[in-house]
Amino acid sequence: MYETSSLADSTPDHVAGTWYSVPDLRLRDHRFTVPLDYSIDRNASPKISVFAREVVSVGKEEQLLPYLLYLQGGPGFECPRPTEASGWIHKTCEEFRVILMDQRGTGLSTPLTPSSMSQLGSAEEIAEYLKYFRADNIVNDAEFIRVRLVPEAGPWTVLGQSYGGFCSVTYLSFAPQGLKQVLLTGGIPPVGNGSTADAVYRACYPQVIHQNEKYYKRFPQDVEIVREVVKHLAESEGGGVPLPSGGFLTPRGLQILGLSGLGSSSGFERLHYMFERAWDPVIVPGSRKQISYYFLKAFENWLDFDTNPLYALLHESIYCQGDSSLWSAHRIRIEDDGIFDAIRAVKEGRPVFFTGEMVFPWMFEEFHALSKFKDAAHLLAEKKDWPPLYDIAVLNNNKVPVAAAVYYEDMYVNFKLAMETASQVAGIRLWITNEYMHSGLRDGGGQVLDHLLGMLNGRKPLF
Repeated sequence: MYETSSLADSTPDHVAGTWYSVPDLRLRDHRFTVPLDYSIDRNASPKISVFAREVVSVGKEEQLLPYLLYLQGGPGFECPRPTEASGWIHKTCEEFRVILMDQRGTGLSTPLTPSSMSQLGSAEEIAEYLKYFRADNIVNDAEFIRVRLVPEAGPWTVLGQSYGGFCSVTYLSFAPQGLKQVLLTGGIPPVGNGSTADAVYRACYPQVIHQNEKYYKRFPQDVEIVREVVKHLAESEGGGVPLPSGGFLTPRGLQILGLSGLGSSSGFERLHYMFERAWDPVIVPGSRKQISYYFLKAFENWLDFDTNPLYALLHESIYCQGDSSLWSAHRIRIEDDGIFDAIRAVKEGRPVFFTGEMVFPWMFEEFHALSKFKDAAHLLAEKKDWPPLYDIAVLNNNKVPVAAAVYYEDMYVNFKLAMETASQVAGIRLWITNEYMHSGLRDGGGQVLDHLLGMLNGRKPLF
C-alpha cells in the first residue's frame, strides 16, 4: 500500500492539494504543468495547466485501488463537479480511484473562454493556438498525468463518454501501453480514411430527421407553435429578434435547439415546456405580439457558447485527418432539398425541423459570444494539415480489453459508422441497446457502467 502523503508532495510539474469532502466522497485536486506542444522539446514549448480531481469513497483515501480516468464528452467541456456520491461516480468509486481530468482548454485546465482568448490577439494566433487542443494532445496530457499519479506508473482504466470515447480510441491508437482496459459509452468514432466530416454528416442528418419526427409525434401541438415562432422571427426587422446578452435570434438560430433537445433524455420534454412559454401574454388589448424574455433567456441558457466556445471552434476538426472540413455540416445540410429550411417549411405547411450536433458558419455572426472568433473559425475550417487521430493498424492488433455501449438511436454518434469502427478494433465487446439515449451513462446510474465492467471481468458471458 502506498502512502497518500507521498502523492501530495509537490514537484515542479505537479501540485497536489489536500483532501476535502462532499457527501460520501473524498476529493483531492491535482494541477499539472504540461507542454502546449508535445512535438518539440518540453523546455522549449509554452506551458499550460491541466487540472484533475481525484475522487474516492469516504474511508478509501489510503486504500490501494486501481485508477480510472474519466474523459468527458465535448469537445470543449469540463468534467462534472461531484456534489454527492450518486450515479456512475458512486458506482465507480466502489472499486476505483477515479480521476476526473478537465481536458485542456476547459474547466480549470487553462480554460479557453471568450475573455481568456482575447489575450491571443489576431485570428491567425487563435487558430494556431487551438490546433493543440484536439484528442492527440488530450491523450498526451493523460499520459503525462498517469506516469506521475499512478503508483509505479502503472496502466489505468479509461472511461470515455461521447467525445471522451473518441479520445479513448486515440489513446488505444497511440499509447496503449498506458491502458489496462477501456470503457466506451456512446463514443466510438469514425476512423477510416473515408470517414471525413462530410461522410459523418451525411450519415447523421437522417437520424436527426428521425428524432424530429419522434418529437412532433410526442408533442403534436408544438408543430404550429414552432411555425409561429419562425414566422415571427422571419417577419421581424432584420429577420430576427435581439437576444438578452447580445446577438440575434433568427429562424436558423432557433433550430440549434435540437443540439440538446433531440438527443438526450428529458430533452423532448424540456424543449416542449420551453415552447410552452414562447409568447408574452397580451395584457393590453391591441399590443404587439412578442416572444417572451423567458423564452429568449432559456434559449441562451441552453447553449454554452459563451462559456465553452471551444465546442463551436473545434467541433468539425474532430473528424479531420489530413483534410479540411470546409464547414461540412453547412454544405451537407443543403443537400436535403430544403428539409431543414425553416422559412420554407412554414410556407409549405411542414413541421420545422431542428438541427443536431452541427456547427454552422453563420453562428459566428448571430451569437454574440462567438462573433469575435469568426475569422479564426474560418481559418480552422480551411486548415488541411490536421495530424492523424487514429492508427488503424494498431487498432487491428489491439490487445487492450475494450467494452462499448452502443446506443442504437444515438443522434450524435452514428450507429453504422460506429459499427464500422468496431470491426477494426480487435477484441472489442459491444453492448448494443436502444434502452438508453446518448446520455445513458448519466441517466442509467451505475447500470451502464456495471454492464460494461461485467463484459470485461467475466460476469457477462461472451456468448
